Amino acid sequence: MTGQPEHVVIVGAGLGGLRTAQQLRSAGLQGRISLVGAESRLPYDRPPLSKQLLTGEWGPERTGLAEPDTFDELGVRTHLGNPAVALRPGDRGHELELADGAALHADAVVIATGLVAREFPDQPAQVHTLRTLDDALALRATLETAGSLLVVGAGFIGAEVASSARTRGVTVTVVEALDVPAVHALGPQVGRLAGRLLIEGEVELHTGAKITRFVEETDGVTVELADGRQLGANAAVVGIGGVPRLDWLAGTGVDTSRGIPCGDTGRVHGLEGVWAVGDVASWDDPVTGARHRHEHWTSAGDQAAVVARDVLAAPPPQPAVPYCWSDQFGLKIQILGRPELGEEVVPLHGTGLDSGPVRGTVAAYVAGDRVMAVTGFGAARLVARYRPLVAAGAPLAEARAMAATLT
Repeated sequence: MTGQPEHVVIVGAGLGGLRTAQQLRSAGLQGRISLVGAESRLPYDRPPLSKQLLTGEWGPERTGLAEPDTFDELGVRTHLGNPAVALRPGDRGHELELADGAALHADAVVIATGLVAREFPDQPAQVHTLRTLDDALALRATLETAGSLLVVGAGFIGAEVASSARTRGVTVTVVEALDVPAVHALGPQVGRLAGRLLIEGEVELHTGAKITRFVEETDGVTVELADGRQLGANAAVVGIGGVPRLDWLAGTGVDTSRGIPCGDTGRVHGLEGVWAVGDVASWDDPVTGARHRHEHWTSAGDQAAVVARDVLAAPPPQPAVPYCWSDQFGLKIQILGRPELGEEVVPLHGTGLDSGPVRGTVAAYVAGDRVMAVTGFGAARLVARYRPLVAAGAPLAEARAMAATLT
């Protein structure tokens, strides 16, 4: 592909797809853009699904990210409720086949299809998952009458659902297979604070608890654990992450078993003129030399900006500091940077790591005396001050000096 593409097809009409369309126009694309989505809904925001929507504070209309006229203004043609079923690469462009048999021809394709909820092999039909707006509305309707809820998974989604259910007065039991809640996001030391939030929120928490089967019930949901115990509730939701659904790319020859393999600008390895952004994309990581999937809300927008400029052969944007957050039990957990790169955790504010109050705790993840990440619990004002240090990989001494000046 030389010069500007005449037609860019974006597969996936969520946040990543919408932001890619916006960034392409912002970067100067003059050609056509088509947006393909599996859901019939216009793009909507997913973070409120486990929080404001689930508690009933918001109606579904408040989750919208775009109005119909947004796409008219962007010059984007939408194909909603009509998912992609095959991609056929070609030397002079690509053909995308849709579920209704239509074909779109493009000289640039951006894949932003996100993930689908992971389920257990024998998961009963009445057990909820939470990935889409329809999922959230179904779970909210269940919580209107359920007196108790079993949450499988103590990551951010599971904890947010537990928090929302407690707000509604529902008794909550959380079952986590790992020994520490939110360990993938926070690491084992800081993850214990997330566990304390659950317990202090009057949630019955079971960690290191592996589910072996769902017990057949006529009313409610019961699971059996590896140690033989059984736990039940009126309703249940499984929040154990998501998986990419990429069978429609089988004919491309790309190995998608661990997400779509991409370079560090989102270009798909082995497919000329194809890029991927968001949860489904596994980008080369210049820090570790491996590939990494950034499954966070802000990452989709950050990657969209990179991809849009790469599509147009324009200079890349300034590197963004990875950021994510979770609202649970009346406080906000925030993460700046990449905790998984840290070798030790160093407290900066508060005493949560020493069994003191969770709220107000801020800690740095340090590797080789450099600050790789900072996380905080109910300390937004403090966490924000550390963004430049995380971006620069500043020495720990600088973070400690800053901590001494902040109250």
